[in-house]
Amino acid sequence: MKTLKIFILTLFAATVLFSCKKDYVIGGTPFNAKVNMTTYDYLKTNHAFDTLVLMINKMQLKDEVNTSGTFFAMTNYSIHNYVLSKQAQLRITQNDENLVYKFDDIDFVALKDSLKSYMFKDKYSRDNLTQKGVYVQSKDGERRLMQLLPTTDYTSGIFTTNPQYIFFTKVVPLVPGGSVPTTIDGIAALDSRQFLYTLCQTTGIITTTGVLHVLSNNHTFTYFGNISN
Repeated sequence: MKTLKIFILTLFAATVLFSCKKDYVIGGTPFNAKVNMTTYDYLKTNHAFDTLVLMINKMQLKDEVNTSGTFFAMTNYSIHNYVLSKQAQLRITQNDENLVYKFDDIDFVALKDSLKSYMFKDKYSRDNLTQKGVYVQSKDGERRLMQLLPTTDYTSGIFTTNPQYIFFTKVVPLVPGGSVPTTIDGIAALDSRQFLYTLCQTTGIITTTGVLHVLSNNHTFTYFGNISN
């Protein structure tokens, strides 16, 4: 079986939900990128996606995941970040500093489209992405920007040429209710505050149904709490 190079920034070593243990490697590592199972079944084999699998099941999106050419998956941390952000918001709006908001309190029906915004019809990988990127429509109808960008955030001073990582980005309006671009042709003219970047910590997992990329643990599901000023 062909061995490909996929970029892994964070290796998942956690065996329990929201574990704080992390192991890191720098740059790329030789790895068999192909797995003989569907995207959904692969997610089920890795405890880093336990909460995501629960969410997929509650939203009845298993078939959507498996018919996606590309899926940007979130780890348990990303969903936990959403829960904490939502709790903080509700404590303010409901004036109750002791309010507790849990995963089971999520409105899964209302957020179904939000999860579909991480799914795309076509396959996107390091092979067909560039620094300019593509600005394409997700399965919920919104557009997302995908780029292959050099970064020194995790490798400063180690390499003579900066390694490139896939970034998954939401473009937002600068004012509430404002419009977002439908093309990236004029991207240089946009305000940098309009770009909510997320680095992909693992990319290029090839399942029997599509391509899987894994978003950084720092990502927050739905980009909740990110506002433009």
